[in-house]
Amino acid sequence: MISPRRQNVLIVDDEHALRNVIRVALVASGFEVEEARHGQEALEALRRHPFNLVLLDMNMPGLGGIETCRQIRSFAPETGIVMLTIRNAEDDKVEALEAGADDYVTKPFRFGELKARMAAVLRRLHSETGETGILEAGGLVMDLHRRLLRKAGAEIHLSRKEFDLLSFLMKNQDVPLTHMQLARGVWGPECGPELERLRTYVRTLRIKIEDDPAHPRYLLTEPWVGYRFCSHHFDPPAPTW
Repeated sequence: MISPRRQNVLIVDDEHALRNVIRVALVASGFEVEEARHGQEALEALRRHPFNLVLLDMNMPGLGGIETCRQIRSFAPETGIVMLTIRNAEDDKVEALEAGADDYVTKPFRFGELKARMAAVLRRLHSETGETGILEAGGLVMDLHRRLLRKAGAEIHLSRKEFDLLSFLMKNQDVPLTHMQLARGVWGPECGPELERLRTYVRTLRIKIEDDPAHPRYLLTEPWVGYRFCSHHFDPPAPTW
């Protein structure tokens, strides 16, 4: 897990009480934290100096979370963004991801879950696995150059598209990917959602890599959104906020 030491986080939320609670918990975990009350203030803070990660509320007066996310992505592409929202509509989650968010957490959330999501985003941003050509998660080891997959040392045969899909998921492990992001990542930028084809490949991959395909450990479904490759189980969460 990425160490929180020296990682600086910007909390953007119009609720002072929630900002304060999150700030105290993150500071206690070793993060450096600043706060912003709304989207415009967040953009000004990011232009003054960079942040490793932004916790961004989707529902704010004035400049909303989605537009703020888009603007952050336009000038700070290396900054991690986790959206905070009270909405549970799947369309909102898709909108957040397509605006450039790395992940989302729905209020009320638990600090254990929030911290795990943050760690996953930071781990992906700082990962050097792509440079070596080796991706690892749990008992899976994928060699991108030789196009080989091993589980607990045993080689698993994958078709070309199965390998492409799994490698795309593993490169973005612990981050939710929409159906559209997956389809375009595997079949090209002009590809449509390809829902049925995606489901077919995910089903065959689960049969090949999961101990129990009916209860997947790695290839998790994000209902109505897409899929998430899970590299580890989240720790037991703290009480709900």
